[in-house]
Amino acid sequence: MTQNVLTDSRARFAALVNPTSVVFLALAAVILVGWALVAVDGGQFLTMETVVGVQQRSAALGIVAVGQTLAILAGSLDLSVAYLISLASLVAAVTMAGQDSNIVLAVGAVMGVSALVGLVNGLMISKLRVHAFIATLGISLIIKGILGDLYDGPAGQVPESFQHLGYDRLGPVPVSALLWAAVALVAWFLLRRTKYGYRVYAVGGDVEVARLSGIRTDRVIIITHVLCSLCAGIAGLLLASRLGAGAPTVGTDGGYDLESIAAVVLGGAALAGGRGGVAGTVGGVLLLAVLDSVFNQLEVNSFFKDVVRGVVIVVAVAVYARRTGLVGRRRT
Repeated sequence: MTQNVLTDSRARFAALVNPTSVVFLALAAVILVGWALVAVDGGQFLTMETVVGVQQRSAALGIVAVGQTLAILAGSLDLSVAYLISLASLVAAVTMAGQDSNIVLAVGAVMGVSALVGLVNGLMISKLRVHAFIATLGISLIIKGILGDLYDGPAGQVPESFQHLGYDRLGPVPVSALLWAAVALVAWFLLRRTKYGYRVYAVGGDVEVARLSGIRTDRVIIITHVLCSLCAGIAGLLLASRLGAGAPTVGTDGGYDLESIAAVVLGGAALAGGRGGVAGTVGGVLLLAVLDSVFNQLEVNSFFKDVVRGVVIVVAVAVYARRTGLVGRRRT
């Protein structure tokens, strides 16, 4: 009897503490601990420079992670985003060629290329029944080969007017952070206020049940991958505006493929699909950005950085898995 009461109490607590709440509580804890460690080291953590730096550092990853959230919620994922970001930056810079008059054309070209990559990913997964891991990995290798054959280094030129996207800010808020917020809000609206969002969760929860319910699962997967690739294209435009040119390694150097998946998982999404949301992903991205900021101020070596980030991700997944088990036990 006592054991049942304890189990029920734990399950109630787990149900109240949802993954989104957990990741933002963890973010607050990291900020507090980081402030204390930096203060002991003789530095200042909660400064305007640090706040702006965290926002700028998280913007590109945040945009990619929003798209990755859509893919993972639908029971898929996208490993091609890193190379697509590099390709997008080069398409943008080469098309702009330093001319303001070419900006609209360049943005359209990037969106077109990104949508095409997403369409191919979606078709292979939905129509050819290729696993998302293999399909998107294959596309990433194809893009890698194209980049390696056509470019030896940075190429093209971004006009100064477009570089405002990467460097300007409104008060303490960078324009790039506002772009990320806009992308996140659009994705949140799609997931929470449209039939498409309902179908994404349904397909991610159980694709066969969704199909039997009359949902065109193939269409949902294709649209989701197109949207994911468009987010990668937007991130490529942002990085091109910061670099002033396109670079064939800007996406892979940033590790945007695995980093975006890590941020989504930290935000409480299930890799199997059907559970998670944009708010949790935002918290996961900010958590990774704050950790990087703390490590940089403490001058921690890169090996220890990776170890800590790995531990954080594993602990987060373990906590979410335990919570899910407790809630499921209570329902049974």
